[in-house]
Formats: sequence, C-alpha cells, structure tokens
Amino acid sequence: MTIYQGRFAGRTAVITGGASGLGLEAARRITAEGGKVALWDLHADALSAARAETGAVHTIALDISDADAVEKAAAESRAALGRIDILVNSAGITGATHTVIGYPIDSWIKVFDVNVNGLFYCCRAIAPMMVEAGYGRIVNISSVAGKEGNPNASSYSASKAAVLGFTKSLGKELATQGVIVNAVTPATFESPILKQVPQSHIDYMKSRIPMGRLGRSEEIAAAVCWLASEECSFTTASTLDTSGGRTTY
Repeated sequence: MTIYQGRFAGRTAVITGGASGLGLEAARRITAEGGKVALWDLHADALSAARAETGAVHTIALDISDADAVEKAAAESRAALGRIDILVNSAGITGATHTVIGYPIDSWIKVFDVNVNGLFYCCRAIAPMMVEAGYGRIVNISSVAGKEGNPNASSYSASKAAVLGFTKSLGKELATQGVIVNAVTPATFESPILKQVPQSHIDYMKSRIPMGRLGRSEEIAAAVCWLASEECSFTTASTLDTSGGRTTY
C-alpha cells in the first residue's frame, strides 16, 4: 500500500462500518496519511479494537437505521473532531440469499433500512455541516450488484442501485457548494460481510470477475481515499468502478 504522506493532514472523517472491512481499511489509510477519524459501527467490541489500531479520535456504537441516533452521533463526532470534512458510508448488510419469489419480507426491509435509509440519514445529518464549512467529501459504498444485479440477492442489488441514484442526486445538489459526492462500485472483495452469504454465492460472484479473483479491501480503500481527498475536485455525482473488469460502464 502506497502512503501519501500528509494527504489528509488537518482533515477529519466519519466512517460508518468503521470497525471492520473496507471501513477499517479506509480509516487506516486516512490516519496514516495525517487525518483524524471517528468510527461508527454497530459492534462496540470491534470498535474498541479498531480504535486501538487506527488511533481514532472518537468511536460510537450505533445502528445507522435509527435516524435520531445518527443525528446525535453526528453532533458528537463534530464536537470530538472539531469539524467533519469527510464522510465514508461503508456500513451495509447483504440480507437473505433467496429468490425474489418467497424472499423474506423482514430481510428486504432491514436491508433497505441500513443500506439506503441509514446512508440517507448519515448524509442528511453531516452534509449541512460541510455546506456550512464550504468543503466536504462524501463517498458512498455501492456495489457492482447495483449496476448488474445478482441473482438471489435482489434486496442487496436493489439497495445498492438506490445508493447510485441517491449519490447522483446529492452530488448535483451540492456541486456548487464545495461538497463532492461520489460512489464506489466494488465487485466482491475479501471482507467480513462475506460471512453473511453462502460459499456458493461467493463462488458465483468470483466467476463473474475477469481477473479471476476477489478484490482486496486495500485496493478498494485506495479508490475511496482518492475520492475523499482534495485531489478529487472536478469529479462529483459519479461512480468509480472497482470490479476487476466485471462492469463495462
């Protein structure tokens, strides 16, 4: 992993799902490159370990599908960090692996509560702080599934497609206010979220990647960190593909 010394010097970030996987990897990079981070995650125990590893200034255990909890967390993190320059929306769940016919309704609702509603709550709470400051970078983690759809993963695919539409809307709304909003669409990569799906589904998704392997969290984090940096100044309301060649648009 190439470290760009000082790229995030003086910058602050809130990272959801920050205790593991891509969120944790992004936190590692941002702190290694001079930034300060606040980590939000559902799992308090994992947050403690992540804080020790990354030197995070602030951690909060919360469910981002709770709008009131998100509003409170945003205020607390801004107080701890001084301001919030960067928001990385990495928290997400896969839902049931099942055909649409007979898909569990409770799983469908939960996936949208976290992947779409939770992401919206986070942006709604933090974007005004960025507008007030005249600077911000928001990076939303979508998925190749949001572009192409995966069989037996309709809720996840639909929720990640919704993230892309939301990103384009918000990016255009804030385009003249100093706040850049983009999404990343990874193919399947090594992450704790894979524990939520059967091996047969992982094998199917891997078979769709022309490079013939799963991605690595540090590869996706490199893309996230460029979008979260000052270097990303004329790219907004867009999608950065990190799929090993799976998608062609």
